Amino acid sequence: MNEMKRICVYSGSNPGNHADYEDAAVRLGEVLAARGIDLVYGGASVGLMGRVADKVMSMGGKAIGVMPSGLFRGEVAHAGLSEFHKVGSMHERKKMMADFSDAFISMPGGLGTYEELFETSCWAQIGIHKKPIGLLNVRGFYDPLLAMLEHTVKEGFMREENLELFIVESDPEILVQRLLQYVPVQQGQKWVELSE
Repeated sequence: MNEMKRICVYSGSNPGNHADYEDAAVRLGEVLAARGIDLVYGGASVGLMGRVADKVMSMGGKAIGVMPSGLFRGEVAHAGLSEFHKVGSMHERKKMMADFSDAFISMPGGLGTYEELFETSCWAQIGIHKKPIGLLNVRGFYDPLLAMLEHTVKEGFMREENLELFIVESDPEILVQRLLQYVPVQQGQKWVELSE
């Protein structure tokens, strides 16, 4: 089992339209705190991001926020975090969050969540990191995206093994357990035309 001290969570800065999303965020916070795993995230006090951080800290866990100074507003930035890092840009934010973390979990969210998920996945695909990437698939939120990725493989723009970069579970406890047990999958040559 991998030693995992910190997990980066990508998630919506809005709570979503169903209570299941907030319930899953709270449950994920419980799981992280109970296992002594620090939360690394975007630093907001609102939406699913805030729910995870609040739960982690309410249980005595550590929540580390990273936010670009341009986005820093009193009503959004979480004032009570264990650590809060202000950086100069979104690029710096994502790099710091990735550097701090041993694994990634993407919860339901919007464009920012997708962007973080895809950059992290691309980095894994080309070998920049070998850290596990989990999708917390609450209410089947990621089913359309997973279907699109399968379509991408079928159409020849991704390899079949790229799908194995994603650990997909609807239950936070099971997802974290699978991240702890993760064995990196060899991704092979990304560029089909350069293959032997």
